[in-house]
Amino acid sequence: MPETHSAHTDAETLIRALDAAENTPGAATLRARSYELLRLSTGATVVDVGCGTGRAVAELAGRGARAVGVDLDPAMLTAARDRFPELDLRAADAADLPLSEGEAQGYRADKVYHVLPDPAAALVEARRVLATGGRIVLLGQDWDTMVIDSDQGALTRRIVHARADTIRHPRVARAYRNLLLDAGFREVELEVHTMVFTDASTLPLLAGHAAAACNTGAISDEEAEEWVGEQTRRAAAGRLLLAVPMFLAAGTR
Repeated sequence: MPETHSAHTDAETLIRALDAAENTPGAATLRARSYELLRLSTGATVVDVGCGTGRAVAELAGRGARAVGVDLDPAMLTAARDRFPELDLRAADAADLPLSEGEAQGYRADKVYHVLPDPAAALVEARRVLATGGRIVLLGQDWDTMVIDSDQGALTRRIVHARADTIRHPRVARAYRNLLLDAGFREVELEVHTMVFTDASTLPLLAGHAAAACNTGAISDEEAEEWVGEQTRRAAAGRLLLAVPMFLAAGTR
């Protein structure tokens, strides 16, 4: 029972964090740009891989697409189905999608490839489900190049790199263009957008970075407390800054 409760709590925490991030104006603009790059016609089938709570699937459906959302996380799918009961949401792996060959005209994956066991295998599957001329769009952050204003530069670098090293593929976003080219996609293009955060709502994310770095042994408990304290004071004074590069890549099947 405690493990089940803990897993439930972790899922709720993650969903709240995703909601907060997705509600920012910058995130909405970036999602809209990803939809534009898909170049979907009305009624076209598009699959959103790692759909989470279903926001992008709902927005794509609202644009007239036949949108299918897939995710492996039961908690995410439950939340998505509660919010959007009318959507086509399915439990599936990125390397084994529940679509027939050439069924989709669009494929989208947002902040997903850094956790996949094999990003290249996911792209093989993307090519399978996409029709000739279909579009793929990948969106995600580079975990190793987060910019955080701090009076403790060396410590901040250690925290950022240590947190990145806890991610399966922390630098996969900077490789999107080459991954798409290697997978045989054409007309590959890459954009980099910077998400900027300056308010106290970012503190839990920064504290999480410090905790992760502490857990790996990269920094001490005292260093983590000192660093989070500085960021908390910056937030209270309106002087906090976190900038995150977001890589947006697109290509044609």
